[in-house]
Amino acid sequence: MRALITGISGFVGSHLAEYLLRHTDWQVAGTVYGRLDNIAHLRDRLQLFPAELSRLEVVRFILEETQPDYIFHLAAQPIPSLSHQDPWFTLENNIRAQVNVLEAVAQMRLRCRVLVVGSSEEYGAVEPHELPIAEDTPLRPLSPYAVSKIAQDFLGLQYWLSHRVEAVRVRPFNHIGPRQRRGFVAADFASQLAEIEAGLRPPRIHVGVLHVARDFSDVRDIVRGYTLALTQGQPGEVYNLGSGQAHTVAELLDVLLAAVAIPVEVVQDAQRARPVEVPVMAADCTRLYRQTGWRTEIPFEQSVRDVLDYWREQVRSGAADPTPLELQARR
Repeated sequence: MRALITGISGFVGSHLAEYLLRHTDWQVAGTVYGRLDNIAHLRDRLQLFPAELSRLEVVRFILEETQPDYIFHLAAQPIPSLSHQDPWFTLENNIRAQVNVLEAVAQMRLRCRVLVVGSSEEYGAVEPHELPIAEDTPLRPLSPYAVSKIAQDFLGLQYWLSHRVEAVRVRPFNHIGPRQRRGFVAADFASQLAEIEAGLRPPRIHVGVLHVARDFSDVRDIVRGYTLALTQGQPGEVYNLGSGQAHTVAELLDVLLAAVAIPVEVVQDAQRARPVEVPVMAADCTRLYRQTGWRTEIPFEQSVRDVLDYWREQVRSGAADPTPLELQARR
């Protein structure tokens, strides 16, 4: 079997590559755009294509070279907050790449399965009586990022209905773990604390809204779920992935602060809040469990501590990445 992972050098892509190489005998290829740090330890076992996916002919070339049985399409602009600053960049980036992957498979008549990765952000303004959130919950997006993910999601359905491209759709809820970059709450908190421990900033952590609750899962559980969904799920179907439990951002912060030996002042920063905050998000993953037996296994506290340990190493080695706002300013 052959697998292609777009965005293989990213947070989720690198963990998926590790999982497939450890648990299958598949040949694994991937597209990369930017730094390769996350997969440096795997490079001799991967077939890599430096490429961005905005051109259909580039995607066709990669598919011709790899002839995949499974495509995990992970390449995307993944940060909802950035989509408020530059909506079109997120919409164009996420939708165009998804169209090109599905269109190339359709044109080439490849017999392969494609994982289309949506997001819990698609559900948006969820009402309290709709918890936990099942796949038939109405979609009420609250950001351009969420709209881009709905478009990707429904393109997967459309190409299945129109062209019989075997697209399996997933809607992962918040996931955290080692290698997650800044721009996400766990990494934002952990990177600040790691810098405080190293004496690179005063013992003061800046936070946004703490009372909201989210369904945090470990990325290593999520990539196992992606693999099961794509290999055992039904084409055209959509599956939630999450722990089924909601933890407040304050709980996440408490776990991190408990792992730091020095007192740290917590400072609320209104600029870190989103335009609209949904109080609670929690997933109903019954559909995927019934189909594949998947459920999360790694405890929330372990995942949070692993994020901190990762950022400690990044700060210690001087390899900490720039913030998303810094990256945005460079474009």
